Amino acid sequence: MSVVHQLSPGWLLDHLSFINKINYQLHQQHEACCSKNESTSVCFNSLQMDSMSSFGAPATFVASDSTTKPDSDHGGNCEMFIQKYVFRSELFDVTKPYITSAIHKECQQKNEKEDLMNDVKKENFISIIGKKRKRCVVFNQGELDAMEYHTKIRGIILDGSSQLIQEGLKSGFLHPLPEKQDKCSERITLPLDTCNLSELCEMAKHLPSLKEIELQTLQLMEDDMVTEQDLFSRVVENNSSFTKMITLMGQKYLLPPKSSFLWSDISYMHPLLNCRKTYDVIVIDPPWPNKSVKRSNRYSYLSPLQIKQLPVPKLAAPNCLVVTWVTNRQKHLRFVKEELYPSWSVEIVAEWHWVKITTSGEFVFPLDSPHKKPYEGLILGRVREETALPLRNADVRVLPIPDHKLIVSVPCTLHSHKPPLAEVLKDYIKPDGECLELFARNLQPGWTSWGNEVLKFQHVDYFIAVESRS
Repeated sequence: MSVVHQLSPGWLLDHLSFINKINYQLHQQHEACCSKNESTSVCFNSLQMDSMSSFGAPATFVASDSTTKPDSDHGGNCEMFIQKYVFRSELFDVTKPYITSAIHKECQQKNEKEDLMNDVKKENFISIIGKKRKRCVVFNQGELDAMEYHTKIRGIILDGSSQLIQEGLKSGFLHPLPEKQDKCSERITLPLDTCNLSELCEMAKHLPSLKEIELQTLQLMEDDMVTEQDLFSRVVENNSSFTKMITLMGQKYLLPPKSSFLWSDISYMHPLLNCRKTYDVIVIDPPWPNKSVKRSNRYSYLSPLQIKQLPVPKLAAPNCLVVTWVTNRQKHLRFVKEELYPSWSVEIVAEWHWVKITTSGEFVFPLDSPHKKPYEGLILGRVREETALPLRNADVRVLPIPDHKLIVSVPCTLHSHKPPLAEVLKDYIKPDGECLELFARNLQPGWTSWGNEVLKFQHVDYFIAVESRS
C-alpha cells in the first residue's frame, strides 16, 4: 500500500512503495535457446507478476506454460533466468529542502537591498529635475490574487500537514534530520534523454501509413515482434498477467500487466475514442504554460484553448470523477473552475492539495515563499448529466468527496512525476471502475494512459536490478 497513514486531513503517501509493489520480475530464456530469427524491432519478454491491483486488491499472477517451457524448434533444454527490478530509491531521497528558510530569508534581504539601491538611484535621478519619489512596493494583480489565495489555505496546509508528518515520524516512515546527516548523498546521473519520446512522436505523425489506414487496438501477445510504427497512434494493451519489456529505438521500457496506453499527441487522440470505452475517473496533468518552461524548453506546453479541446465529455462515463492538476498560478486555477470544467459539464466538488516534504518532514520550500510553494492543487469534479442517470450498478455506493484534503509525500526528483492517486480515490469510484490518465508519463496496472511521453518513466534506467536467479 502506498498509503502510510490516513487521518482526517488526508493521506501520507509512499510513492516509491506504490511503484515497487508491482514487483517487476523479468523472465528470460538463455540466449542459446532463443530463436535464430531474431529481430531488431520491438520485442517483448514475459515478466512474472505477484502484485496488487490498481486499487489495492490482492492478485497473484502465475507464469503460463509458454513462458516456462522451451520451444522444441530451438532444441536442447532451456533454463529460465529471472531478473527482478525495483525503482531507484535515490530518486526519492530528498533529505533537505530545495530552499531552506535561512536561504529564503537571505534572498529576501538581498532583493530588498537591491530594490533599495535601485530606488536610491531613481530618487537621485528624479531629484535632479526637482521631484521626489517615495519608495513603495507595487504588486501586480496576479501576485495579489496569489497572496490572497495562500492566506486562505495556509492554515489548512500547515495544520493538516503537521498532523500527518507527526504520524510519519512516530511510525518511523519519516526520519528526524540528525539521523540523515551522516549520509553522504551524491547526485545521481541517469541517461534520461537517450530516447526523446515527444520528438519521436512528432516524427511518427508524418508516416504515410497512418494517414491511409485506421489502426486497430494492439493487444500484446507472447513473443510479439512489432515495430515502432506499430506502437504509435494506436491503443496498446497488455491484458496479460505478466509485465512485458519492449525495446523502442534501442531503449528498453517496462509495461505493467493489465495496463494500456496510447502514445500520441493531442492532434491524434481518436484511437482512444475508437475503443468506445468510457471512464469512471479521468486524471489530467496538463502541460501548463509558464515562463520557466518557455525559457528552459524542457517540454512543450498547451494553451488554455487547446486544453479545452480535450475530448473529456466523450471519454467520461456517467458520474465520472475528473481530477485536474493545477499549478499555483491563479490564472490557471480560475480557468479550470470558470471555463474548463463548465465547458465539459463538470461540476466542482472539491479542491485538494499535494504537499511536498523531505524525508525528515520539512516542506521542500518555505511555506510562505513568494516564489515557490511546497504545494500544488487538484480540482475534483463530477460530470453533470442532463437527465439523472443511475450508476452502472445501482447497488454500488461511493462516498461523497470531501473538500480540502491533503496528499503529503516525499516527491520524486524527476520532473512532473506526480504521486499516485489510485489508492486515495478508491473510495470515491466504483471498485471495478475504468481509469484514464491524460498527459501521463508512466503506466499503472488497471489504468489506460495517454500522452506523447507516456512511457517516459517506464524506462529501464529508472530501475535497478536487485536479484537474479536461474
